[in-house]
Amino acid sequence: MTMDSVEPTGKWKFDSDVAEAFDDMLERSIPQYEVMRDAVTSVGSTFVTPRSHIIDLGCSRGAALAPFVEQFQARNDYLGLEISEPMIMAARERFKDCDGRVEIRSHDLRKGLILPDYIKPSLVISVLTLQFTPIEYRQRIVSHVHGHLESGGAFILVEKVLGESTLLDETMIGRYYEMKMLHGYSQESIDRKRLSLEGVLVPLTSSWNEALLKNAGFNVVDCFWRWMNFAAWVAVKT
Repeated sequence: MTMDSVEPTGKWKFDSDVAEAFDDMLERSIPQYEVMRDAVTSVGSTFVTPRSHIIDLGCSRGAALAPFVEQFQARNDYLGLEISEPMIMAARERFKDCDGRVEIRSHDLRKGLILPDYIKPSLVISVLTLQFTPIEYRQRIVSHVHGHLESGGAFILVEKVLGESTLLDETMIGRYYEMKMLHGYSQESIDRKRLSLEGVLVPLTSSWNEALLKNAGFNVVDCFWRWMNFAAWVAVKT
């Protein structure tokens, strides 16, 4: 199944149809998708320490977590948090042969991130997840991430972003829609998905995202990837 066969009829939901077509959607909808994925893995791997946890907030089918599992294997433990049941089932199937080192939990990030003491992550990643969480919950989530990280650990945040002005935002969105059409989406399909995501996917400006990180206690923050209205940051707990 591809995203062309997933026709939104109301507000966007991560249901079984979306879960089945999710990988195709990401590859065709996220600019420089493989570049972004490789950058997240490369930068994130720098901060992983032995016997610590690697945590993925909103792990979906496990695509962002999988390269870390492959690289570090039994040296670390892995935790994926996800709210969509079809995504949870797909991620558990993906990691079923990993000797129990990969745990996929059902979790609503609106409840924050409260972890037992035995889970002490050196790396937490959030790839296109916080944008689906209501704005009023985001600072608490990021602050909880900072609180749980080991000293020297890192939080990687990838988000769709707004331009810092209406003119720049409209310019970047225009280039983004051009990219989607080059990847096979029709204008009708683009408009339909945009309407279904209104009020569900709520992006912030880059400066607002950086303020969330710094207000949480991260005093080392840098943007390591950006394409128009998509960006990735690494924030280090020192």
